[in-house]
Amino acid sequence: DELVTFASDDLTVQSSDGQHHAFIVELALTPQQRAQGLMFREEMAPNAGMLFLFDREAPRSFWMRNTLIPLDLIFIDSQGMIVSIAHDAVPHDETPIPSGLPAAGVLELNGGTVARLGIKPGDRVTHRAFGL
Repeated sequence: DELVTFASDDLTVQSSDGQHHAFIVELALTPQQRAQGLMFREEMAPNAGMLFLFDREAPRSFWMRNTLIPLDLIFIDSQGMIVSIAHDAVPHDETPIPSGLPAAGVLELNGGTVARLGIKPGDRVTHRAFGL
């Protein structure tokens, strides 16, 4: 299988204490891009990530098949609010990681980033996909 490529975009997470954390994210928009995600990546820059976007809010579930680096998964509703977070997902683990609440987007960051920056459910993600 040939690996798909991704367009990049800017995104900001605004934490409840008013801090803004800027990231450069790759956009996973198509089924092929969402299926590949961050598989086979050996590293990712500290301010990088991947934003998975879906047509509508629904319960989401991700897994770490063929994923080589630990990731934080941030589940986001259609308004850009963080509804849940999965910390330090384990590389290669095929256990489903559910969003718990309906999500229209999922932001994957390097494992440990969420804890280091103090990002929590209820914080906001600013990106044009969420009308911001």
